[in-house]
Amino acid sequence: MEYDIKDAKLAKGGKDRIEWAKQSMPVLDRIKARISKEKPLKGIRLGACLHVTTETAALVQTLKAGGAKVRLCASNPLSTQDDVAASLVRHDKIPVFAIKGENKKIYYDHINAVIDFKPMYTMDDGADLVSTLHSARKELLNSVQGGTEETTTGIIRLRSMAAAGVLKYPIIAVNDADTKHLFDNRYGTGQSTIDGIIRSTNRLLAGSRFVVCGYGWCGRGVAMRARGMGANVIVTEVDPLRALEAVMDGFSVMPIKDAAEIGDIFCTVTGDLNVIGKPHFKIMKDGAIVCNSGHFNVEIDLPALEGMAKRKKQIRAFTMEYVLEDGKKINVLGDGRLINLAAAEGHPSSVMDMSFANQVLSVEYMVMRKETLPVDVYPVPVSIDKMIAKEKLETMNICIDTLTSEQKKYLASWDMGT
Repeated sequence: MEYDIKDAKLAKGGKDRIEWAKQSMPVLDRIKARISKEKPLKGIRLGACLHVTTETAALVQTLKAGGAKVRLCASNPLSTQDDVAASLVRHDKIPVFAIKGENKKIYYDHINAVIDFKPMYTMDDGADLVSTLHSARKELLNSVQGGTEETTTGIIRLRSMAAAGVLKYPIIAVNDADTKHLFDNRYGTGQSTIDGIIRSTNRLLAGSRFVVCGYGWCGRGVAMRARGMGANVIVTEVDPLRALEAVMDGFSVMPIKDAAEIGDIFCTVTGDLNVIGKPHFKIMKDGAIVCNSGHFNVEIDLPALEGMAKRKKQIRAFTMEYVLEDGKKINVLGDGRLINLAAAEGHPSSVMDMSFANQVLSVEYMVMRKETLPVDVYPVPVSIDKMIAKEKLETMNICIDTLTSEQKKYLASWDMGT
């Protein structure tokens, strides 16, 4: 079996952590129990480009149990948990190509190793696998029948491809499922981002000015959790509706050029590039902390900061101190990459339970309808979304009301009035 991991000896610790994560993933466990018997994915080759974490391990184990042959690589150079990669190789016989801290060349070598598998379905987080297939590896596109995409950034890229007419196979936008973005993006990103910042810095958030760039679902989560830690939260936005919502949620809203002068900690979650750049570094406080929780490391203009700095040093694990010409220090966390995975462990498994349930069921849905789905980017079917929410409530021992026949009739009518 081909694979490329850091150290196979880490497998035992990885297996223990995977088992711990799975304890909080009961919905995925229910799905695994069913598809282990039915084998709806039998004979399917699935290439996955995902964050190699304990929760992802539970996902690929479920896919394999359903009959799929899976090959996995990392969707970010710093998001791999090396012990998890080792466990998947040793204990589950799943080919993994991922090493935490891999350089750009190795990162794309690993993506190409997954493509060499000639996948029939892709499972992506950020669309690097899909974009590589559509650019450097076009010769294998004809064998791909469908795919799924996990994150907002990837869906933006895929919709651009679809609009330009270059997307060659249908993809389901898992991120847009309510049971994904309302929970994973908000509560998962919120908690894990704060976790990564604290692990990197050991700084007190209470009383600090905490700047959140972007108020999408991830930004909402980060702002909510930073406020919960006692920080004075400032939001920067370009969308007037989201800015208005942030104001109504009780946060200060201002342009980044104004926030840059007063902020202590900055976190970008926009999905766009150069959100924080040279003009902002110039006016930041001495000792400002800058990090990113968006998918790619383009939100902070690190080349500009490198050009401004007279020296830099690794002052803590995942904390790089840049000293500018005037002696001011700017601290960048996690090389500007996803701080919740670079310095912490990513989203808690209980929210990934729903996200990855969406992944498995979306792949199953595509396999069952491979002849009827034209090329496009599709939402997760509402029936799948609601079923996952229902299953999650059941596993939490929470019951809800149901409509009476009279109530259903009233909601479907137009003539009952007052």
